[in-house]
Amino acid sequence: MKKTYTILILYRATDLWLSLTREERADVFEKELAPLLNKFSKTLNVRLFDSEAFHAETSDFIIVETSELNDYYYFIEHLRDTSLFGKPYIVLNDIIMGLENGFKDFEENEA
Repeated sequence: MKKTYTILILYRATDLWLSLTREERADVFEKELAPLLNKFSKTLNVRLFDSEAFHAETSDFIIVETSELNDYYYFIEHLRDTSLFGKPYIVLNDIIMGLENGFKDFEENEA
């Protein structure tokens, strides 16, 4: 049985991103991010969250769920080629990966 990994990608929007109009931001999303989300939609479940009202360092985060770590890796490589990282419009704060209830799998396989 494949394991499902959950990855939290914590990042901060830069002043360059914030200086764009909402229409310009939507354009970047549609031209650069939406095609990547579509490309990996069969193997990655990607959810986008805002957190700027609740956290000083992390303005946004992404939750990715996948059992295909290679596809996650390729997604990140493609993402790094976008203007989000290139301008940069965002700066990564942290990436955290985990297995839901991983201890149970460990205990069952080590018994």
